[in-house]
Amino acid sequence: MEPILEVQSVSKKYAIRTEGVQNTTLRDALARRTERVMSVFSNKERLHSHDFWALQDVSFSVKKGEALGIIGRNGSGKSTLLKIISNITLPTKGRVLLRSKVTSLLEVGTGFHPELSGRENIFLNATLLGMGGSAIKEKLPLIIEYSGIGEFIDVPVKKYSSGMFVRLAFSVAIHLEPEILILDEVLSLGDIEFQKKGFQTIQDLIQKKGVTVICVSHSIETIKKIVSRVILLNKGKLIADGNTEKVLSVYKDLTNSHSMI
Repeated sequence: MEPILEVQSVSKKYAIRTEGVQNTTLRDALARRTERVMSVFSNKERLHSHDFWALQDVSFSVKKGEALGIIGRNGSGKSTLLKIISNITLPTKGRVLLRSKVTSLLEVGTGFHPELSGRENIFLNATLLGMGGSAIKEKLPLIIEYSGIGEFIDVPVKKYSSGMFVRLAFSVAIHLEPEILILDEVLSLGDIEFQKKGFQTIQDLIQKKGVTVICVSHSIETIKKIVSRVILLNKGKLIADGNTEKVLSVYKDLTNSHSMI
């Protein structure tokens, strides 16, 4: 079966620029101003600029209906990878092949207009995902009921708590027929009851509807509950790919080795 997602030799570079040492005299300030102007005309990098590779030559593929976890220490490139897969940012090198529609929950409030109500944001998000008006109206009661927002559904979402944001965003995502669902620490912001309901819903989407799920979490328990396969990133490089228990063991050894440095 052809993979539903292929990440092919993806790298992402960011230019890190710092101001360097502070100016101590007027002469220093003028010299640095001249340097900045000359760098524009000469098309040269300033001396105190350097490149940071958030991802380096990352490759993997995902099958339809597979549940994949992405783990790694802070700064390992997990969120950057999800943004590239979600078409939020472009890779510096390599490419991503998507053979299905992606629904992403990356940050609290992403894709929501703060001045619009919860109800209006449901219609906005559903429309952006290509759903027609009649289909949205049909799904609307289910989305509102699952989210538990209730009487606040017509309140501007800028007044929502982070938990309310998560419940509504997650409810919208799962009811709009996702084919590839990407989650970045989303359920960790909900209460215990909502987390349990969310985990069960994700498992149902995978097992009963064949939805492909890609999940990033620092919670080992969350990873164990949702996915059967894990990839491990370290300093932007993919260093392990395999079944959950095996890769979690590698991650534990990596974490312990860093804690001893």
